[in-house]
Parts: sequence; structure tokens; C-alpha cells
Amino acid sequence: MNEKQIILEVLSKEELKKLIADSVNEAMDLKRSVVDPVDQLLTREEACKFLKINSSTLWNWTKKGKITSYGIASRKYYKKNELLDTLIKSKF
Repeated sequence: MNEKQIILEVLSKEELKKLIADSVNEAMDLKRSVVDPVDQLLTREEACKFLKINSSTLWNWTKKGKITSYGIASRKYYKKNELLDTLIKSKF
């Protein structure tokens, strides 16, 4: 749709909900992309995907102090820049 064009039409309740949801999701995606990706907080699932490990390995590494987790209530987060810093250079 042209940004400068205003179109008035009758929308059903479901169409209006979808239009609003799509607009909100687009705005949230834009906001997320503005955050420096290195400074962002990752959930457990995101940290596992980022490191390409399973959740038990993440838990073990956290328990052993290899990586640091941060929490709010029962939620745990990992700083992406700290995960990058903990990676060691391979000799192979």
C-alpha cells in the first residue's frame, strides 16, 4: 500500500485485528533491530540456539560458572556479548 494514500474501506472485526497485530509486530521487529545485537539479552532458548547447544549443556555451563546468567523472578537471561567473550579460540 502506498504510504501517502488513504483508503477508507469497511473491515471486518477479524481483518481489523489482523491489521493492527501486523502493524504492532512490524513496529516491534523494527525496535528490536535498533538494539545493538551484541548488547542484547537472550532467553535460555535463544542462548541455546545462539551457541548451538541443548538446554542441559547451558545449565551445566551456568552451574560450573563458565557462563553467567541473569534473572528476574524465575526467568533467566544471558548477555550476548558475554557469551561471545567466553568462546575460546580453537587451535585446530
